Amino acid sequence: MKPFANKPRIAFFDFACCEGCQLAVLEMEEKLLELLSHVEVVAWREVMSEKSDEYDIAFCEGSITRQEDVERIESIRDRAEILVSLGTCASIGCHNALKNKWPMSDVVKLVYGESAGHIDTIPARPIADVVKVDYRTLGCPVSLSEFETVFKRILTGQAYEPPNQPVCVECKLNDTLCVYEKGIVCLGPVTRCGCDAICTAFGDACRGCRGLIDQANIEAPARVLFGEDLHPIMAETARKNKLNREEIMAKLTVYNDTATSANREDSADGDG
Repeated sequence: MKPFANKPRIAFFDFACCEGCQLAVLEMEEKLLELLSHVEVVAWREVMSEKSDEYDIAFCEGSITRQEDVERIESIRDRAEILVSLGTCASIGCHNALKNKWPMSDVVKLVYGESAGHIDTIPARPIADVVKVDYRTLGCPVSLSEFETVFKRILTGQAYEPPNQPVCVECKLNDTLCVYEKGIVCLGPVTRCGCDAICTAFGDACRGCRGLIDQANIEAPARVLFGEDLHPIMAETARKNKLNREEIMAKLTVYNDTATSANREDSADGDG
């Protein structure tokens, strides 16, 4: 990859999502203005009415849930020199992928009732499963520190891969008290870091919005809470929350339904 010789033209697009990632980016305020001083924004529906089909970098939020989405993202990919998946919906599917557990006809009937026949829907997929993505960012909404890093890497022609260590690493680096010691069930041990452990910093649990680390041992959260000879902290957490194994696994699928299934298959084939 090479840095751009001139100011690159950038565009933001959204697919099936709440558009929270773009709103989060706007909350960067002065830092965002500094980043944008190095580029020319030519399309961004959230902030401007003007638009152009001529762009070098495309930031795409959301997942693919309709056939017309497939065609649209392929067109964007053809036009863009660099395509970035913005946030977890675009990178791994996020909440939208939960509908894939049921037949699409049942899903649209449940949501739209008598109008279901007019709705075009297909199993939800992240953008990264439909077209080649050059850079991935994660988070629900997108982690702003990672967005800034990726933005700068693009401008300077450097590659980027999201970190592949658990959120627990950042909790340790930040000297944050483990929320399990407060009796809170946390998915940090199997979730990819890169958010600076922002949720646990405020005393909340990691809920897994950045996706699973590679080869995550997804059976472990249930085992350490319901196995034999539990650590006293885990025993107290299990007693306080009164969750069963199925409920623990359900927590894992809120953001990671597709990834969880794949990891479960990997674990069955090896040590996991």
